[in-house]
Amino acid sequence: GVRLEIDGTTGKGVLLFPEGILELNETAQEIVTRCDGRPLNEIVLGLAQEYDADLEMLAVDVRETLADLQRRKLVEFA
Repeated sequence: GVRLEIDGTTGKGVLLFPEGILELNETAQEIVTRCDGRPLNEIVLGLAQEYDADLEMLAVDVRETLADLQRRKLVEFA
């Protein structure tokens, strides 16, 4: 029941869910758009390569972002 969309007014990524809407910052949007069934390490590696970022620091950020969304029941892990 949750879907990622781009807000037509602001151009920002938002998660729409039955109880409301959550505006994503740029980092969270980049992470969520890659949540398409690929493994977490592949998401982190892809982001690190695209943004020339430190792999270990990025991995922490990605895990924290996804953990926050999971606590809010906006993402689910298989």
